[in-house]
Amino acid sequence: MEYPLKKESKGKITWKEYISSKTEERYEVIDGEIYDMSPSPSERHQTILGNFYFLLRERLKGTPCRVYLAPLDVYLDEFNFVQPDIFVVCDREKIKDRIYGAPDIIIEILSPFTSLKDKRLKKALYEKFGVKEYIIVHPDELIIERYLLIENKYTEPDILGHDEVLKLTLHDIEIPLTEIFE
Repeated sequence: MEYPLKKESKGKITWKEYISSKTEERYEVIDGEIYDMSPSPSERHQTILGNFYFLLRERLKGTPCRVYLAPLDVYLDEFNFVQPDIFVVCDREKIKDRIYGAPDIIIEILSPFTSLKDKRLKKALYEKFGVKEYIIVHPDELIIERYLLIENKYTEPDILGHDEVLKLTLHDIEIPLTEIFE
């Protein structure tokens, strides 16, 4: 696939090259490699995204934490910048024109085009950069996997079904998954 971004630094895309590009296309870059963000998500994906955003925003009112939706760049380092589906940032120093540093929580909703990247590459990336909770949503199976960062490593995932309650460590938030999956 031909990308409008030019690789000038030893075959890897850098943040500077990405930021200065004139493209309207959406990309993520992991270890300097470009990953396309298209096609657009499904209706089911967007419903789950909206439900998670609404519930997190409601439950985080009055805290220093902010909830964001894609597309918004999260800069991790010069060769790693992504656009998670939903994420929570509690350190206001990280919030500028984009997010600079690891969010506290990242939620990725799987699609046929991104599932391998989300489950393999992004999980390793988020662990490396210190994302405290990583949640993978399986929209067709109505389950989630939740990984907690303990001593710089993700634990085995908690697997929750559509009728269970997700208990986030952040501010002891509880989210009934029936409200996410409708």
